[in-house]
Amino acid sequence: MNVKSVLTSSAVLLVSALGLTACQSGSTSASDATPSQQASAASVASGDKESASAPAASPSDRSTSGGSSSGGSAGSKGSTGSGNSGGTGGSGGSTSGSHATSDSYAFAHPCTAGQVRVTVTRRDSAPTQRVIEVRNTGASSCGLSYFPLVSLDDSHAADGGKAVKPLIPSGLGGAPAFPVYAGHTAYAVLDLDPSGATSGTVDGIDELNVLANGDHMPNADTVNFRLGSGSLVLKPKLGLYGATVAEAVASMRTADTSS
Repeated sequence: MNVKSVLTSSAVLLVSALGLTACQSGSTSASDATPSQQASAASVASGDKESASAPAASPSDRSTSGGSSSGGSAGSKGSTGSGNSGGTGGSGGSTSGSHATSDSYAFAHPCTAGQVRVTVTRRDSAPTQRVIEVRNTGASSCGLSYFPLVSLDDSHAADGGKAVKPLIPSGLGGAPAFPVYAGHTAYAVLDLDPSGATSGTVDGIDELNVLANGDHMPNADTVNFRLGSGSLVLKPKLGLYGATVAEAVASMRTADTSS
């Protein structure tokens, strides 16, 4: 065999080997794979992804989950809003669900001496009149008697022999008590000398005694106020409690019976 034949045979063998290598490489490419091979490869790839991360929720699962979350949030907001609305209503004067502004709670809970503050002032426009103010300093509403128990006396007399009691309105009836909301004030007006007489008045009267809730407070809770010298007392009149001074004055003018 000559050299040329040997070289030609070697070249043929080399070309055949290169062709075989190319065929083997092409059998593993995605473009030359059969449909079943492609599906198998996709399945394996998908399986690898699912094992590496949590499975995604189906559309129906996402809808249910989202609805529950949204519903829970809406419910919370509604509850909070309702609570805020109720609080605002109470502060605005609604008596529903609030002890601070409830008439029914006041009827069942009489005012105590520790829950109220009693003051007495002179009316500038009517010097013979005194305004009795009973302020509820507690956190809940409470009930007062229709009018305060009032007497006028000589502070120097030991036996109270000169005590004078005012007339009050007749025909009482209605609610079991006068309700006073937390932070509010009840007013009663006393006129020491409704006729304005300067003669025939009771001598020596210089003290006003007030028991804010005569139906439920003991006499020991009576508060004493000095009238000041020169105060004239003759057939005094006392009105029922009112929400304003004007109401209390109107009631005082109807006083016609002994207390």
